Amino acid sequence: MKTRLDLRRRLGVAAGMLLAMTVPAVAGSGGCGKLSHDGQGYVICQVDAAQEPALRLWQDGADGKPLRNFANVRKLLDQGQSLNFAMNAGMFHSDYRPVGLLIVDGEELSPLTTAASGGNFGMLPNGVFCTGGQRPFQVIESRAFADAWPECRLATQSGPMLVIDGNLHPRFLVDSDSRYIRNGVGVSPDGQTAWFAISDRPVTFHEFGRLFRDGLGVRDALYFDGSISRLYAPGVNRADFGRSLGPMIGLVDQTG
Repeated sequence: MKTRLDLRRRLGVAAGMLLAMTVPAVAGSGGCGKLSHDGQGYVICQVDAAQEPALRLWQDGADGKPLRNFANVRKLLDQGQSLNFAMNAGMFHSDYRPVGLLIVDGEELSPLTTAASGGNFGMLPNGVFCTGGQRPFQVIESRAFADAWPECRLATQSGPMLVIDGNLHPRFLVDSDSRYIRNGVGVSPDGQTAWFAISDRPVTFHEFGRLFRDGLGVRDALYFDGSISRLYAPGVNRADFGRSLGPMIGLVDQTG
């Protein structure tokens, strides 16, 4: 029985890697593109390992106040830089401070939270998206993260996990009627690629999780938020506006 399970696990990883190899044709390396899965439309923004140093995580401006929108993020860029894409990157309190862990350029700005609580963030297991460690990109369950704290250049905690070791979160319902515009991140099985996704229309958790597991072939994916989800991606003519945001993540291009 163990041999069969190990074989299934290896086949699952291989299938995920094969699916992952097809995604660049949709999104393009370091860019955003459109993808349809199970009748739902999404924008997928891909970041490869070589581009990890150009990934940024923003919370506050030079004045110590939350940035709150993409326009303020763009004002922080140096001459010769442009914003390839950006989206909200984790849940936040009414003062726009992150609910959980936030690490920017190796500095912890907000602590890890492992306790169960109300709302989507506390729907355990939740997780942490970490970049720049032993693998360029990782999505790690929060309590596992606490037990073996990895090196992270950037990290943001959110919840719930969408996909955990190839399985959808156990509380996701196929027939759920809870639908929102949702966004999140998943990583390839080898940790060399991260895919940031946002739905075009309101979707359920189950549909969004299947996008990552079945459409992108990832084994671990993390939910960022719903209803307030926003995307800035000039390559696909997106510059969403609406309510103010807490943490934001994006890719910075050198243009000159």
